[in-house]
Amino acid sequence: MNKNELKLLISQGEGYNLEFKENYSENLGREICAFANAIGGKIIIGISDKGQKTGFKSSNRIKSEIQDIARKSDPSIRIEIENIDIDILIINVFAGQEKPYSYGGKFFIREGANTQQLTREEIRTFFQKEGRILFDEMPNKNFNLKKDFDNLKFNKFLAKAGISKVAGKKVILENLGLLKDGYIKNSGILLFARKVTRFFINATITCCIFKGESKVEILDRKEFDSDIYSNYENAILYLQKNLKTRYIIKNAGPRKEVLEIPEEVLREAVLNAILHRDYFEKGACIMVEIYSDRVEISNPGGLAAGLKPEDFGKKSLSRNPLLFGLVHRLGLVEKVGSGIERMRLTMKKDGLKEPDFEYRTFFTVILRRPIWEKDFTQKTPRKHPENTQKTPRKHPENTQKIINAILEKPTITREELVKKLGLSQDSIKHHMLVLKRKGVLKRIGPDKGGYWEIEKAGEKKGRF
Repeated sequence: MNKNELKLLISQGEGYNLEFKENYSENLGREICAFANAIGGKIIIGISDKGQKTGFKSSNRIKSEIQDIARKSDPSIRIEIENIDIDILIINVFAGQEKPYSYGGKFFIREGANTQQLTREEIRTFFQKEGRILFDEMPNKNFNLKKDFDNLKFNKFLAKAGISKVAGKKVILENLGLLKDGYIKNSGILLFARKVTRFFINATITCCIFKGESKVEILDRKEFDSDIYSNYENAILYLQKNLKTRYIIKNAGPRKEVLEIPEEVLREAVLNAILHRDYFEKGACIMVEIYSDRVEISNPGGLAAGLKPEDFGKKSLSRNPLLFGLVHRLGLVEKVGSGIERMRLTMKKDGLKEPDFEYRTFFTVILRRPIWEKDFTQKTPRKHPENTQKTPRKHPENTQKIINAILEKPTITREELVKKLGLSQDSIKHHMLVLKRKGVLKRIGPDKGGYWEIEKAGEKKGRF
């Protein structure tokens, strides 16, 4: 590896297969073991967590000690050590073929950009039942990088993850651990395929609204079948549109409009369903179901093998660790293993019932909706601790962003909205269609040379 390649690698930041260390310590055994239990990776010594060069004085003695750490692992782990300058040391850890590996009698695994310890039984059961080659790590020989790869989705990912495009697509995919023998892995297809369902027919999210508390009568149904990030955005938008909102007023301050179920909780639940679902299961998709009394979000596959019910919410073991690491780069995943507890605390803080979790063949999150008074002149939810006022939601967050962008520049194009707001083409089209149907948005003139007009409550807000 030369200096330019190292610079580009560091610019990507820590992730599923990349770890920075300022100095050498025997704790390196944890990371070496975790990478061997995953897809391999690189440990760069002489770089801070923030990607700043701190410098590190290497020696033959230290290199020998690092090799000894790898040999003392059980089984021994294959590594290669290289120096870049005299103050940067790179440890290349190869993916193990005899998983699981342990170091010092302990077992470690990689989750996102973190290393966590598991018991021998937990990690052994995980690899036995889930397979030594996990779905998201499998190379797909049916995928053509030229014909099936969506560069727009890829560029959007790089922008959100803060990764430079200088190195080129192939090098970036290799650094992210998404290429093997020239073939892209399944996790790359889920994120960057032009048509994901051409390869995985049930990699979709189906959203439904039911009348009452049962599945007897469907009021609305929508299936999202794009890449997993767009599916995530669209599922959240669907929930925003179809759940009630309330105003919270604290200490006579400004009113704050929030969803009846905290958006943070909904996002966590949908994201968990995407990241932890069993993609080998071809007969089912992720479901987002809205009932009169609750919201249920479910995905194929119960608890990941190796996790005991008593460990639920305390430990994290993903069926799709490579995919988890990629989404972690987008800033959507916070500290590993903390999501369930955050959901519980957030619901409790808002005076709502804590989520229920079921994990059998499916993993299901059940979120209870607030009970609203039958007398709607009261317009307050029962048992809510804050002074609240129920009100129909005017515009979801992303829809309002589109309105603001159009007011700022009425001649803006859909392509410009995609770049400006960081939303997908499908999401932009959907939002604008909803605004047109509500009479809020109107197109004046042709596609080229025309402009948008925003109206409010049936009256023109501004003509440009």
